[in-house]
Order: sequence, then structure tokens, then C-alpha cells
Amino acid sequence: MTAGQNLAPARSTHPTPLVFGAGAAIGVLGGMIGLGGAEFRLPLLISLFGFAALSAVILNKAMSLVVVLAALPARLAAVSASQLAAHWPVAVNLLAGSLLGAWAGATWAVRMRSSTLYKVLAALMVLMAAALLVTHASTPGTLALPLWAQVPSGVVAGFGIGVVAAIMGVAGGELLIPTIVLLFGVGIKTAGSLSLLVSLPTMLVAFARYSRDGSFAVLGTNRRFTLIMIAGSVAGAALGGLLLGVFPDIVLLPALAVILLVSAVKLARHD
Repeated sequence: MTAGQNLAPARSTHPTPLVFGAGAAIGVLGGMIGLGGAEFRLPLLISLFGFAALSAVILNKAMSLVVVLAALPARLAAVSASQLAAHWPVAVNLLAGSLLGAWAGATWAVRMRSSTLYKVLAALMVLMAAALLVTHASTPGTLALPLWAQVPSGVVAGFGIGVVAAIMGVAGGELLIPTIVLLFGVGIKTAGSLSLLVSLPTMLVAFARYSRDGSFAVLGTNRRFTLIMIAGSVAGAALGGLLLGVFPDIVLLPALAVILLVSAVKLARHD
């Protein structure tokens, strides 16, 4: 099956309030836990809006890219550029793997049969649910590896994260943040900002790879849909940030994990 057979309907005809509202709801969910919400957006693009797997991934990637760009100024206000500059070797180490992983992941996604891609996405949704619980329900420790082991470990971890982020169309913060803390002993707050700096070029590489495929046309035919959902996602993320801490993690995190798991089951059963 070619990539072109994975495409969604030519153009979304869903009403603006529904598209904006869905984007806002996703943004709120992500904002309440300090993420962009792309993991929740992907199954919604497939189940609610009827996009095929590859089209949903490409749309999700485009939206995630804009959301990350919007989040960067806020993160730089919380963690100064000088603080981030002190950790540039960490970003370079992870990027050495994630850029290759992003290209590889996007290449695999466009070559997969549609039925296979649905199952792969379902498995990755389960991974994201586990990462969500581990990352936010506990404080990752530090491995304190020697430099000779730390550098190749960072490259391998970056490659895996790049693959996952490209195939799902997400920024990958749920995986990047614990990796940065675990491998490099960076504080959780700084790790959150570093993850964005790694995510941005990683997403651009995946985006460039997807642009070489005919399925990339889904962005052009659904430009209005994409812009409206991005606007809703950014607005929702801002609201979600204000609600941060309102709902206790012991209630919020399991609920979000269940959403991801239910979505995974639906994707696995998708034809």
C-alpha cells in the first residue's frame, strides 16, 4: 500500500466551533500537565474528524510545531537563555540521535501499510500513557553514568525519541524530559526547556521528510482546519496553564492515562 492510500478525505467540512473547541480541549489537557497535548490530538484527528492515520500524523506534526514555537518564549522567561546555554552539550548529544531518528521515523511512517500504522500508533499511545504516569507521578533519579557511556546512551535515546515523535507527530517532551533528567542529571524545570530546544529541530527534520511525500498535500487542502485547531490549542494551553495544580495529580494523571489507553484500543481496532 502506498502513502497516497493512507490519505484522509480531501477536505474537512467540520464546523469551526467544533474544530476550535476540540483544539481548545486538547490544549487544556496538555496545559494542565505542562505539555502541548499532541498525544491527545492524534486520536481525535482520526476518530472524530475522520483523517486517515498518515494524514493525522502530518497534521498533528504541523500543529505540534506551532504549539512548541508558541511555548518557547514562555519557557525562556522561566529558564533564562544563559542557563540553557550552560547545558548545550546535552542538547547536542540528544540531537545527534533525534535528528536521524526523526528522518527514519517519518520514512517508515510513509512506507507503512495503513493497517500497520494504526497498530504502531496504538502501541505508541500505550508508551505515552506509561511515560505520562512515570514522568509526572514521580521524580526521575539520575544514572550518573561516566562520560564514555553517557554520550552513546544519549545518542541512542535521542534516536528512539526522534522515531516516536516523527511517527506520532508529537514533540516528544514526555520522553525527552525524563531522559534529560535521568541521563544528564539536569533539574526538571531546565529539562523542560531543553526538551523544547531538542524538539524543535527534531520536528523540523521530520516535517522536511514528510514534505517529500504526496501525503503532505493534506496540509494544503485542510489549511483552514489546521489554523483553527492551532488557535484553539494555543488558547486552550494558556487556560490549562492557569488551571495547573487545580486538579490533584492523583486524579488527573490516571484520568489522562486512561484517555490515552482507550484511544490506543480504538486505534488498534481501526481498519
